[in-house]
Amino acid sequence: MKTILKNLEGDKAIWAVSALLALFSFLPVYSASSNLVYVVGNGTTMGHLLKHGLLLFLGFGIIYGVHKIPTHFFKGLSIIALPVVLLLLIYTLAQGTTIDGANASRWIRLPLVGITFQTSNLAAVVLMIYTARYLSKIKDRKIRFSESLIPLWLPVFLVLILILPANFSTAAILFAMVLILCFLGGYPLKYLSGIVGAGMVSLLLFILLAKAMPGVFPNRIDTWASRIESFWDGTDSEGDYQIEKAKIAIASGGLVGNGAGKSVMKNFLPQSSSDFIYAIIIEEYGLVGGFSLMFFYLLLLFRIVVVANASSSVFGKLVVMGVGLPIVFQALINMAVAVELFPVTGQTLPLISSGGTSIWMTCLAIGVVLSASRKQQESAEMELKNDEHPLEVLSGQL
Repeated sequence: MKTILKNLEGDKAIWAVSALLALFSFLPVYSASSNLVYVVGNGTTMGHLLKHGLLLFLGFGIIYGVHKIPTHFFKGLSIIALPVVLLLLIYTLAQGTTIDGANASRWIRLPLVGITFQTSNLAAVVLMIYTARYLSKIKDRKIRFSESLIPLWLPVFLVLILILPANFSTAAILFAMVLILCFLGGYPLKYLSGIVGAGMVSLLLFILLAKAMPGVFPNRIDTWASRIESFWDGTDSEGDYQIEKAKIAIASGGLVGNGAGKSVMKNFLPQSSSDFIYAIIIEEYGLVGGFSLMFFYLLLLFRIVVVANASSSVFGKLVVMGVGLPIVFQALINMAVAVELFPVTGQTLPLISSGGTSIWMTCLAIGVVLSASRKQQESAEMELKNDEHPLEVLSGQL
C-alpha cells in the first residue's frame, strides 16, 4: 500500500475526493441496479456491480497512466486526437441508431469487450485540451478574429455540429465550456459575442433543417421541445414522469434518508442508476447525504482552481480549467435536473452514475489535472532542494 501511495503524485486532495466518490458510488449503484434486474429484466444486481467496479478500476488506471504524462505533451496529443475524434463522431452519427423511434446515435460498441462507447465524451475532453493549446499560443499577442477562425472555431463547430443531432445537452454544455475557457484565456469579448450569435443562428438553421427533413433527424426536435415544454408548464411527458418520481424520492428521504438500499422510487425511475441517481441518493441518505455529495464536488472544484492558479505555464492553467470545470458543471446540472431546476438533459453524475465511457472520460480529465499538479510538485521539490543545498547546486553548475 505504501508503494502504491508513493507512486500517486500530484494533488493528494484530488486523489482523495476522486477515490471517495468512486467508493461511495458502489452503494447507490448496487441499490438502483435492482430496477434494471427486476423491472427491466436485465442481468443481475451483482453483475451490474461487478461491471461498475471494472469500469472504475480501468478508470483509475487511466488516471494513473495519464497523470504520469508531462503536461506539455497534451498539446501535441490534442492535435493528433482531434481528427480521430471527428472521424469517430461521423461514424457514430452515421450508424443511425434509434430508440423508440428517436435518433440516438451517441454510442459505438467496442467489439472485444461489448461495452458501448459514447464518442461525444472523448470529443469534449480532446476539444477542451485543443482549445487550451490554441489560447496559450496566442496569449501574449493581439489576435484578429480572421486568424482564429480556421485554427480554433472551425474545429469547435465541426465537433458541435456532429454532436448536436443526437445529443443537444452535451453540445450545449461543451459550447458553454469552450466560451468560458476562451474568456478565461483572454480571448476578446467582442469576438466571443459574435461566436454566440453565430452559434444561435446555426442552431436555428439546424432546427429548420430538421423540421424540413424529419426523415434525417427523426423526432429530435420534438423531443427537445417536449422536454422544455414539460419543464415550463408541467405537461405530461416521459421527462415529467421522471421528474415527478425523482421529487417523490427526494421528499421521502427527509433529513437522514431511509437507509442504504431502502429506496422505493428506484423501481419507478427508468434511469435510477444513471441520470437520476442523485434522487435515489437523497432518498436513501437524506439531505445530509445529498449536501455531503455536493460538498465533495465543490471541494474538487476548489482544488482544480488551486492547481490552475499554481501552474507556472499558461497552457497548464488553461488545460486544468478546461478539463476540470466540465466535471463539476456536469455534476451540478445532474443535481439540478433531479430537483427540477433544469429540464431533463441525460447528463450522468461523474464517478457516481453507472455507465461506460463517461466514467473513463471523467478519469481522463482528472488525470490531466493531476499531471499539471505533479509538475508543480516537482518544481516545488526542486526549489526546496536548491534552497537547502545551494553549494552543491553551484558546484554542479560549475
